[in-house]
Formats: sequence, C-alpha cells, structure tokens
Amino acid sequence: MSEADTRTVEARQWVEEAGKAKGEGYDFFDFLTAVDHLDAADDPGFDVVLHLYDVTPGALREVFLVTRIPDDSDLPSLTWIWPGAAWHERETHEMFGIGFSGFTDSSGRGLRPLLLPDGFEGTPLRKSFVLASRASKPWPGAKEPGEGATAHAAKAGRAPRRKLQPPGVPDESWGPR
Repeated sequence: MSEADTRTVEARQWVEEAGKAKGEGYDFFDFLTAVDHLDAADDPGFDVVLHLYDVTPGALREVFLVTRIPDDSDLPSLTWIWPGAAWHERETHEMFGIGFSGFTDSSGRGLRPLLLPDGFEGTPLRKSFVLASRASKPWPGAKEPGEGATAHAAKAGRAPRRKLQPPGVPDESWGPR
C-alpha cells in the first residue's frame, strides 16, 4: 500500500471535500475522530480526522481529511454521505463535546450518548478532563525517579527527588476533603 494522502480542509468545506474524495474513489469509510489541540499556542481547537479508503482491486489507496475547529463549534455531519459515520460522530460528540449539525441516523433521535453510562458528565478524551481514578488511588505505574534511592540520598546528605505525578492526575487541592 502506498503512503496515505493527508488533506487539510477548511471547516466550511468539510462536506464538499468529503464528497469530492468519495467521487475520487475513496468510498470506504474507515473512521472519524478528533484530536484535542486546545492547549496549542497558535490556533487552538480540535482536529477532526476522517480516514477513507479506495478499495478498487489492485489500487488500494487511503486519504485523511483533517480540519481544525475551535472549541464550542459544530461541524456538518457526514451521515448523508456515509450512514456509517453516525456511530463515529456520536462517539466524537460524546468523548470530545464536538457537535455535528445535520446529524441523522435511522433512529431519528439525534446525537446521544453511545459509550458512557447514564448520568456521566464530562468529555473524557479532552486533555483537560481530570481522571477520577488517578485522583482517588495511587498511580500503579513504574517507580518514580529517585524511588529506591532514598537511603543513598540520605547517606550523601541530600534530599530525595520529589515524586512526579503522571499525566491526568490533579494536584492535592482537587476533589473531596
């Protein structure tokens, strides 16, 4: 298989470019997801990524369509081009909080929870989302730098290194007291 083609498109041309790619033979919908870049210094937002294949025998090709949208904005739904996009758009909506205008599926119930339990609040794939399990119990990962060397540090007359927190762990001021 050749290297995938990656196309950056403007959000206002999202549906048009997806339809154009389908017309070029990229008619196999693989996935749609997002990447959180809200912490980017320039142009913060989400990259919404669409992965398509052209599965013509003897000419397997793939393309990525990527668009950047700001937080709290919607993107037009692709469900009228690929009905299978409904599952992916629901997941992306639930996990990142991205809306898809014009979303439709056979149920007619619109964007609704897909994977998370009833009553769940938050968007767990955003970088800003605090992982409660990391706040409630110690990190079970590998040793922290300096662990096991406490006795050695004491003999040398210096304090051991401070314990590092893994990503997603809030500081001690977070949570119930």
